[in-house]
Amino acid sequence: MLRTIHGQKGTQLGIGFAAGILFGFLLQKGGVTTYDVIIGQLLLTDFTVVKIMLTAMVTGMVGVHLLRSLGLAELHPKPGSLGSTAIGGLIFGIGFGILGYCPGTVAGAVGQGSLDALFGGVVGILLGAGIFSELFPGLNEKVLNKGHFGEITWPQLLKVNSWAVVLPVAVGVVGLLFLLERAGL
Repeated sequence: MLRTIHGQKGTQLGIGFAAGILFGFLLQKGGVTTYDVIIGQLLLTDFTVVKIMLTAMVTGMVGVHLLRSLGLAELHPKPGSLGSTAIGGLIFGIGFGILGYCPGTVAGAVGQGSLDALFGGVVGILLGAGIFSELFPGLNEKVLNKGHFGEITWPQLLKVNSWAVVLPVAVGVVGLLFLLERAGL
């Protein structure tokens, strides 16, 4: 079934669009499209964002590796580098710090009618993407490819079965979520 969908770009776009709408809805229902919640996270007074992201990370990680183990999905990790990670982190961090939204929460906030997200976030994303695309050739040559580490995953790096990484990480994250909840954060 999944291989059939792989060849149908229109179906893929439809599934992606529906998943994006659902994701935005869930972000809004979780309260993380609200400026005050995000700023509370940055100030370490409200851990709603961390709890939602860690829950999504564990669900996605276990789900992807389960599908992979059943032969229903294949992993295609993107190559990475220290340079691209640093530049991406700086761009993301600056935008997040200035506006108080990340790209996902900005879309959800626009959907709920937040004008600061529309004019600050969407305009900022478009301007940032334009500036990055103009600077990309020079950045790619001088910075982005520095410290290239390829398409390797943690299980490949450690030379172990993927579940030897997935299960302990999942248990650790669930434990952390339990501790955060118990501490009232």
